[in-house]
Amino acid sequence: MRWGTDGPALTLVGKGVCFDTGGLNLKPSAGMNLMKKDMGGAATVLGLAQMIMALNLPLRLRVLIPAVENVVSGNALKPKDILTSRKGLTVEVNDTDAEGRLVLADALALACEEDTDLVISMATLTGAARVAVGPDLAPYYTDDTALSAALEAGATAAADPVWRLPFHDPYEPVIEPGIADLDNAPGFGFAGSITAALFLRRFVGTQPYIHFDIYGHTPSDQPARPKGGVGQGARAVLSALPALLNMRTL
Repeated sequence: MRWGTDGPALTLVGKGVCFDTGGLNLKPSAGMNLMKKDMGGAATVLGLAQMIMALNLPLRLRVLIPAVENVVSGNALKPKDILTSRKGLTVEVNDTDAEGRLVLADALALACEEDTDLVISMATLTGAARVAVGPDLAPYYTDDTALSAALEAGATAAADPVWRLPFHDPYEPVIEPGIADLDNAPGFGFAGSITAALFLRRFVGTQPYIHFDIYGHTPSDQPARPKGGVGQGARAVLSALPALLNMRTL
């Protein structure tokens, strides 16, 4: 989806796994109970896009949502399959339940095939992020300290808490399996959110990039946050957009 004809270019990419059974690495029943929320990144991106359009912000918006279901079927991915991504990088599929980064990778490669001032991806990507910060905070990654400062200020102003996690370069070798260029589920045992973020960064060009690894769900009723699906990070980004994109004040 594209909207707007003038101003800086913003590309939003949202993981849209409409339901995630785990594929052939089948989740147990308890693990599937919340998996209708695996499109939380796509939903949040759509919500943010709606806010941008409703406010008629002076920018050029592009929204990319890879929408899929991860289910068992005759043509389902198998463990140890080798995929060739849109960017040409090969990926060894060591866990069919790590499907979100596969669809995001191609969407990010597509996003970066044209000039854009900022790329933001949002995804319910890893349980490791929830273990690290719990369900209330939206963890994010960026290599740009100016973008991080702008986002933190926007988050405070909008009462939409975010927390920066590191693109820790020394973990790069962990996502390289030796057979293919990349491993979608390294057996490192640590830093699952960081290694997933490093995987996605391989598919981004030179464009400024922010990645959110959100939970997208409120476990219990909270003030202004009823139990169920919830957008995380969208209001923070909206509040920060003038600084993120050097636009006039909203």
